[in-house]
Amino acid sequence: MEKYILTRKRLREICADYRHYFSDKKFVLAVILGAFFFLTSLAIDNFAALYADHHASNYVTDILLDNIPVFNVNFIVNEVLCLFIYIIAFFILAKPQRLPFVLKSLALFVLIRSIFITLTHLGVPPSHSYLNPNDWLSSIAGGQDLFFSGHTGMPFLLALIFWNDKPIRWTALVGTVIFGSAVILGHLHYSIDVFSAFFITYTIFEIAKKIFPQDYQFLISTP
Repeated sequence: MEKYILTRKRLREICADYRHYFSDKKFVLAVILGAFFFLTSLAIDNFAALYADHHASNYVTDILLDNIPVFNVNFIVNEVLCLFIYIIAFFILAKPQRLPFVLKSLALFVLIRSIFITLTHLGVPPSHSYLNPNDWLSSIAGGQDLFFSGHTGMPFLLALIFWNDKPIRWTALVGTVIFGSAVILGHLHYSIDVFSAFFITYTIFEIAKKIFPQDYQFLISTP
C-alpha cells in the first residue's frame, strides 16, 4: 500500500516513470492504440445501447426481483460509482506501464458487451429505482442494455487484471459487490445480467491475455 501514498519521493518516482516510458516510441504507440481502441468501443457501445432501447420488448419475471422491494440506489450508481472510478484511475495512473493492457482489455470488454446487448432486448422491470436524469451516469445505469451487467463485470475485470496487487484487487472486488447488489436492489438489472457477468468477464480476461500477451506480460512483470 505504501507505493500509493503520495509522498514527495513517490511523486518524483512517478514522474520519472512517466518520463522513462513515454520516451519509448513503442510504449507510446501501445498507449495510443489502447486509447483509440477504448474510445472506439465506447462509440460502438453507444450505438448498441440506442439500438437496444429502440427494440426493447416486454419485461419478464425474475425470482430475485419478484421477492425484493425496490430500493433507491441513485446515490450508489452515480456518486459512489464516480468515487470508485477516481480511486481506480489513481491506482492505474500511479504505474504508467499498466496503461496499454488496461485500456485494451477494457475496450475488449465494452466491445463484447456491445455485441451481447444487441442480441436480446428485454425491457427494464416496470418498477425500478429512481435515477436522477441530471447525473450523466444515470444514462449508463438506466437504459435497456441489460445483458450483461457492466456495473458488475467491469470492476470484476479490474480485480482480475490486478489480482496480485491487493489494494486494487480488494477495491475492485468491493466495488463489484456494491454495484452488482445495487442494480439488483434497484431493479435496474435482472439477476441473470449480474450473475452471468462473472463468467463472461472471466472469459474476456482470458481472451485479452491471449491477444495482448506482450502488454499483459509487461504489466505482471513490474512491481
